[in-house]
Amino acid sequence: MKITALTENTSSREDLGSEHGLSLFIETGETRLLFDMGQSGLFAENAEKLGVDLSSAELAVLSHGHYDHGGGLPVFLEKNRHAPVYLSQYAFDECHNAEEKYIGLDPALKAEPRLRFTGEERELSPTLHLYAMNGREGRVPPDSAGLTVLREGKLVPDSFRHEQYLLIEEGGKRVLISGCSHKGVLNLLDWFRPDVLVGGFHLMKKPADEALAPYAEALGTHSARLFTCHCTGLEQFRWLKSRLPGLGYLSTGQTIEI
Repeated sequence: MKITALTENTSSREDLGSEHGLSLFIETGETRLLFDMGQSGLFAENAEKLGVDLSSAELAVLSHGHYDHGGGLPVFLEKNRHAPVYLSQYAFDECHNAEEKYIGLDPALKAEPRLRFTGEERELSPTLHLYAMNGREGRVPPDSAGLTVLREGKLVPDSFRHEQYLLIEEGGKRVLISGCSHKGVLNLLDWFRPDVLVGGFHLMKKPADEALAPYAEALGTHSARLFTCHCTGLEQFRWLKSRLPGLGYLSTGQTIEI
């Protein structure tokens, strides 16, 4: 299995652009797929430079309804004319940040016929499954970090019901792909018990100091290989790396093989 970062907050090459967002191209023994599309068409520009053919993707997955993961959706639909896009039935919730700025998807896209809206679980193939994990109890209460959603005319803390996770089971390994882990990276590790976890940990708003110690300790209790990116935050990653030497970072242009 190969996972290539088409766009992320940082870049491993001068000729590849970066942005606050995430897009991963995943090649399994069974299929090729795109996981998230960043906030613009940058993922497609980088894909061309990396020799990644977006038209070869047989499907796409949108992890949640934020612009920095789904803003590039129209570009993907243009570059790839056949792949269905799987996203939560709540992906078009009206999401806002702490400054009350709209950070959701373009509502005009909701009528796109290639969108496939998902519920709590969706089998994409015998080796690919999507899970929402809404309402699940976890060791860490979800932290909205100031993010809100519009409900009955009022902005309330986001429960991230629009977020979903991709579990790939291949070669005797369980690989979990998460866009931002808004429901808690520690909860995801407890719920799925993956062999490998790839995705953002959403720790960028937390101080890069001893406040992260409980996370480092808890992450260290799991045997999973961890590759993070995007919303973890670079300073937070470096602090965690000092406690967890095996923690990896996936930057634009980099590929990991599992």
